[in-house]
Amino acid sequence: MGGIKQEQSDASQQPRPSHSADQPQEEPKKRGWPKGKKRKKVLPNGPKAPVTGYVRFLNERREHMRARYPDLPFPEITKRLGAEWTRLAQNDKQRYLDEAEREKMQYAQELKEYQQTEAYQVTSAKIQDKRIKRDTPSVIISTGSESSLSRASDLSSRFDIPIFTEEFLDQNKAREAELRRLRKANIEFEEQNAVLQRHIKDMYNAKERLEAELGLDEKRTQALHQHLLAIKHTLVNSLSSVPLPGTGETASLGNLDSYLSRLSGVLEGNPHKHRALLTQLCEVLSHLDSEKL
Repeated sequence: MGGIKQEQSDASQQPRPSHSADQPQEEPKKRGWPKGKKRKKVLPNGPKAPVTGYVRFLNERREHMRARYPDLPFPEITKRLGAEWTRLAQNDKQRYLDEAEREKMQYAQELKEYQQTEAYQVTSAKIQDKRIKRDTPSVIISTGSESSLSRASDLSSRFDIPIFTEEFLDQNKAREAELRRLRKANIEFEEQNAVLQRHIKDMYNAKERLEAELGLDEKRTQALHQHLLAIKHTLVNSLSSVPLPGTGETASLGNLDSYLSRLSGVLEGNPHKHRALLTQLCEVLSHLDSEKL
């Protein structure tokens, strides 16, 4: 304890470093994250953080830009895409902004539901314990070291953005692949729907033609039926005075078919015997009105 207090007193007596004008200012670190090093997720089991409309535009156009300019470095690609976003019409930008807003609302709802789970409570407790252990200062530490560590911590937290993690990039690639698959499936469904619509239209036209033909057939059948009734009435009126030999039966609407059949059988069986009946029948038929038949 004595040694520790002595070191503390020595550290307190040392003059604090002052940032004078002649001292060179520390250059800010470059953006980015060390290659191959993965960031820790804030909520390992929680919902994925949404991205802005600008980032959605970058992710959508980056592969096209790489394919068009394969030798172009990544910063230059980002610079050109940023300029392209600036020149983009507001209507085109709005599509990305609307998608980002929908994803943001969905993330807020999923986060609210996740915060009610036991996994969130456990994760929050672990993160809090790690922060307490990390923020607890050592007994022997100088004021200059504290300030440099705070600047390094602020700088690292400033660039600790979820959209730059490898996990986010992998997830974004998976989403883009899923979107491409869904777009392809949607195009196929639209083509199938167009074919089905044409089939339905052809079937509807065929149905209308069949209904029209059926109506004409019904009218033709009714006309033929009326004509048949008119012929029967004419024959009955003309043959009412010609009785059948042996029975004396005359023609009527109810027995016209059987009457004509038996009359034909009698005349064909013995025409010489019934010559008088044949002469009477010829005279009756000669007076028929041909316009009514």
